[in-house]
Amino acid sequence: MMPQNPLVPRRLRVRVALTALLGSLALSQAADAQTRREGQTRFSGQQTEDIERIIRDYLLEHPELIFEAMQIYQKRQQLAHEQRQREAIAAEASSLHGAPGDPVLGAPDGDVLLVEFFDYRCPYCRAVADVVRETVAEDGNVRLVMKELPIMGPQSVQAARAALSAHRQDPDKYEAFHFALMTTEVDLTDEQIQQIARGVGLDLERLEGQMQNPEIDETIDRTYTLARELGISGTPAFVIGTTLVSGVVDEARLKRLISEARDNASR
Repeated sequence: MMPQNPLVPRRLRVRVALTALLGSLALSQAADAQTRREGQTRFSGQQTEDIERIIRDYLLEHPELIFEAMQIYQKRQQLAHEQRQREAIAAEASSLHGAPGDPVLGAPDGDVLLVEFFDYRCPYCRAVADVVRETVAEDGNVRLVMKELPIMGPQSVQAARAALSAHRQDPDKYEAFHFALMTTEVDLTDEQIQQIARGVGLDLERLEGQMQNPEIDETIDRTYTLARELGISGTPAFVIGTTLVSGVVDEARLKRLISEARDNASR
């Protein structure tokens, strides 16, 4: 085995040692070229075994190389995943800015796009609701597109239908209804949804009638499709500019992401 010079990185020493070994074996193979047919294995069975044994012995002696290799692999996978997400966000830009039926809060003409995918029965969505509301209000120049993504059962679907119906009835009352649904401390039964709707001044008869409108189901179905295209599998999820973030975000991180999106857009 080659001398262990501490000034030479370990991976470089491995590469040099294996390159020297493979070069030696290649020269041996070239000398015996007349005996090989085109398409045969480059090395003999014994030579392959020798290579595998040397590699195995070295990895057993330096198992940390396996960990380093896994870190590099995971980083490459993460970068590839992020690149696919950016491409998907670019491809779905028009839908993200707001499809027909999507409620829009904040500044309609804001210079930063913030899209939230949420479920009213999701505890993590509830945990981040005030952060989103306060950050958008404080910034004053964020277009907040609300994407109803009911994934936690039939009652989630009912709540999403009610919210979209409220938006069709009175867009100005949607925001109050949305955050009232998000901050309720009890599960969202039909009776609880009606009580919240009544509390924000919605017409219950009109609300329930609109909940059966096929266009509301079409809006929800479009959001399901969009979420699949973006690789979103849970709530909450946010698209901030050209960045997709899954899970709860705290105030500091959300502000930083908005600032980065604003900076990127101005370049």
